[in-house]
Amino acid sequence: MPLLETRGITVRFGGNLAVDEVSVGVEAGRITGLIGPNGAGKTTLFNTVTGLLRPDAGQVLLDGADITRLPPARRARLGMARTFQRLELFLSLSVRDNVRVAGDILRAGGGHRVDVAKETDRVLELTGLSDIAGLDVSAIPTGRARVVEVARALMTAPRVLLLDEPASGQTEAETGAFARLLSDLAADGLAICLVEHDLPLVMRLCSTIHVLDYGAVIASGTPREIQESPEVIAAYIGTEEVST
Repeated sequence: MPLLETRGITVRFGGNLAVDEVSVGVEAGRITGLIGPNGAGKTTLFNTVTGLLRPDAGQVLLDGADITRLPPARRARLGMARTFQRLELFLSLSVRDNVRVAGDILRAGGGHRVDVAKETDRVLELTGLSDIAGLDVSAIPTGRARVVEVARALMTAPRVLLLDEPASGQTEAETGAFARLLSDLAADGLAICLVEHDLPLVMRLCSTIHVLDYGAVIASGTPREIQESPEVIAAYIGTEEVST
């Protein structure tokens, strides 16, 4: 049974059908891919799952419970965390403070009982950010700033992590380190949903991939099945082989 599941999610913006009856699942201990062309509805689906948008139809379930009408803060306290396609960081704060702030907010709300300073150090070490912890986020490359967003999300001790194009702006070496991090997190039981245009990364990491086009799921399956799908080739991948 998926830890996170959508059932028939539909989102309309006026006359535009942005998400069309999308049903997908994300399992604990696995990385699930969500890919498709720009404008396919991937970020809109994320916004619906995390409570930033109310769907016109359908349900969002977390661990079997219907959370469709819960506000974003409540979903976060139930174990859902995300990053954004456009960086959402405090540029005037250090890397450490950007990560720590999530723990401070949870503790202030009574939802965090760990030592925030120690947990910040642990997460910085886990994500490979300890060497730049004292630098302002504005002074670090975009690729590493992406990892800061992931580290901040991990400070909330999530059960489900939704990542929106986290490898954008990363160098080849940074992407390799990031792939190892995600693999380790999944191995520890975290459910991860990855929206990403780096197809080799998606094919390497994901056990299941869902492909959206014009708001609808056109294919779901293993990386091999997705690469061999005529519908996906025509809509997104093209005829070139995707190296993993």
